[in-house]
Amino acid sequence: MPERWRQLGVLSLAELLALSLWFSASAVLPAVQQEWNLGAAGSAGLVIAVQLGFIAGTLASALGNLPDVWSPRSLMAGSAMLGAAANAALALWVDSLAPALALRVVTGAAMAGAYPPAMKIMATWFREGRGVAIGILVGALTIGSATPWLIRGLTALPWRHTLVAASGLAVLAAIVVVLLVREGPNRFPSARFDPRMALAVFRARGPRLACFGYFGHMWELYAMWAWIGLFLFSSAEAAGASGYAGMPPSTATFAVIASGALGCWLGGVASDRWGRTAATIAAMAASGVCAATIGLTFGGRPALTLALALVWGITVVADSAQFSTAITELSPPAYVGTALTMQTCVGFAITNVSIWLLLPVVNAVGWRWAFATLAIGPALGVVAMARLRAAPESLKLAGGRR
Repeated sequence: MPERWRQLGVLSLAELLALSLWFSASAVLPAVQQEWNLGAAGSAGLVIAVQLGFIAGTLASALGNLPDVWSPRSLMAGSAMLGAAANAALALWVDSLAPALALRVVTGAAMAGAYPPAMKIMATWFREGRGVAIGILVGALTIGSATPWLIRGLTALPWRHTLVAASGLAVLAAIVVVLLVREGPNRFPSARFDPRMALAVFRARGPRLACFGYFGHMWELYAMWAWIGLFLFSSAEAAGASGYAGMPPSTATFAVIASGALGCWLGGVASDRWGRTAATIAAMAASGVCAATIGLTFGGRPALTLALALVWGITVVADSAQFSTAITELSPPAYVGTALTMQTCVGFAITNVSIWLLLPVVNAVGWRWAFATLAIGPALGVVAMARLRAAPESLKLAGGRR
């Protein structure tokens, strides 16, 4: 069906554009710190606020069964517009931390309507090859999340203009969804409002173990994405270098985060061919090793630091889409959207803890060992997915390929 590949392309484009809002504040954080005289707490607050908004948005969406009761296309387009408006308001009218935090919360809540519904739409187009399809979608999300770093690295735009540019991309995402995105022939059954279904994903053993694997993965992922830029800036400064392979640290940060798109595709191919649990266990083992060792390169040769960061960037998100794919295969069909949203909600709640804790750990032990604390998550995730692999429910995954 050529149409399903066209839909994969336009939906991935929409996701890339919409998710450019996510790390827009992180990309301009050094300039905001200087202008507003922000300390560590305020800086971390700007990063975490969008996570808190996303948690609130996904929780409300799951309790209301919104991705299953409402049109996921309408929900996605409206959410992209709301996020664009909140992000632009911060750029145009805000001069202090408190209103900035409030608007970042709104931006995060809007992203809750732009991310899980996209995965549900994609699942309606792909029964076979679903792991690759959702992997490509999450790869687009990864590039979108890194886009503000690219804008910052390739232009001399003031930080407010960088935020406005990200909002413009989100508006374009809404236009793409309205004009080009359609649901596929394999639609999920209609659902009725039932708030109890928000917790159903944790009752059955199969979905619960897939969620536990995802939670370990999330402990590592967003803390890495949030602070790898600061790590690269600090490491280059400590080494007396101006950048990495001719790139300023901001562009190197884009390269590291965006390299995850390759990991998402490879993870999807491996997942469909060899099984969901096999692919996720391999990715978490590799990323956990990177987390434990990258600090040892701090202040050393920039080429080595960048090389290991790129490997980490590829592996840290290679498994992400496959946890979501597993939920679409293990959950009640009528409430797949609710299950995806609830899984995402709890996972992002966990990211707040790891993002918030990392800077105090850096202050206590330095960058050399701080990232090693993130390896705890994938280690526990490996245990959860190994248990799922041994369970009979795993035969529902990838057509019997565990």
